[in-house]
Amino acid sequence: MRYFVRRFLFFLLTLWAAVTLNFIIPRLQPGDPAQTIVSKMVGQTRAVDPAEVAAIRAMLGTPDTSLGQQYIDYLRNLAQLRFGVSYTYFPYSVTHMIGEAIWWTVILVGVTQIIGFVVGTLLGAVAAWKRNSTFDSIVSLGLNFIGTLPFFWIALLLLYVFSFKLAWLPTSGGFSGEATREISWAYTLDILKHSILPAMAILITAPIGWVMGMRNNMIQTLREDYTRLAIAKGLKPWKVALRYSARNAILPNVTGFAISLGGILGGVVFIEGIFDYPGMGRLLFEAVGNRDYPLMQALFLFTTVGVLLANLFADMLYGVLDPRVRKGAG
Repeated sequence: MRYFVRRFLFFLLTLWAAVTLNFIIPRLQPGDPAQTIVSKMVGQTRAVDPAEVAAIRAMLGTPDTSLGQQYIDYLRNLAQLRFGVSYTYFPYSVTHMIGEAIWWTVILVGVTQIIGFVVGTLLGAVAAWKRNSTFDSIVSLGLNFIGTLPFFWIALLLLYVFSFKLAWLPTSGGFSGEATREISWAYTLDILKHSILPAMAILITAPIGWVMGMRNNMIQTLREDYTRLAIAKGLKPWKVALRYSARNAILPNVTGFAISLGGILGGVVFIEGIFDYPGMGRLLFEAVGNRDYPLMQALFLFTTVGVLLANLFADMLYGVLDPRVRKGAG
């Protein structure tokens, strides 16, 4: 019990630090979002009028109080789940914009991460069981080669081949411009068609870490005494591989998988930017470019809290699966 209490208290302390940094970091950026909006409105042919900037600030509700008062207001609004109005998508609220974008990212990256974890873990286990074989060499060398390729280069290559040369798949977006956006088979198939290229770009590189991690961990467990004893007892190879070796080797992968799901936003900024996919990654990219502090803070907070919750869940699960962790903490 002491282990679980300590992990939870550490989670609360880390959450407070993350919330505070989330408040400070966007305000360290140079520039004024109100002045940026006015400059876009009037263009480069006319000088920016300070009165127009003041009017935009009032319209957006840009705080003009002290930093300490802003922090207190920020914590109060955060407790009430009020993130303010988006500067970029005024008059829509930050909650509304995130609500529209989050499911695109969760479905795309969540499904691909689960597939990548399952496939990568299985490939790593088989490669470790058949270590130094042809299969092990192909998997290890092939994935190491793919891992050296730039992530964005793979995405651009897929876009060039399947969209521009073969014209099989759309180049960008989450759905066609002529789509009615009503729930139907046609709309569902249109969404799936637009998600194929982003999903392929993620799945090409997603299993690499799981494969290599599972392979290396399982090779270590195959050398343990309990595994050798199981082999000496004449148990079936699949039972030794799954119940004795893979069961212990998968523990670090479980932790990494939980954290990767928690940080689901961080890995899709480039992918959604390249394919113009309407998810949270593209929303973050636009918020940073427009100095949209409320939207930036909410997105950073979602990512941070997601990682912390995933880490807490992984720690709790690790303590349940491996009694040595609890005993070590005690």
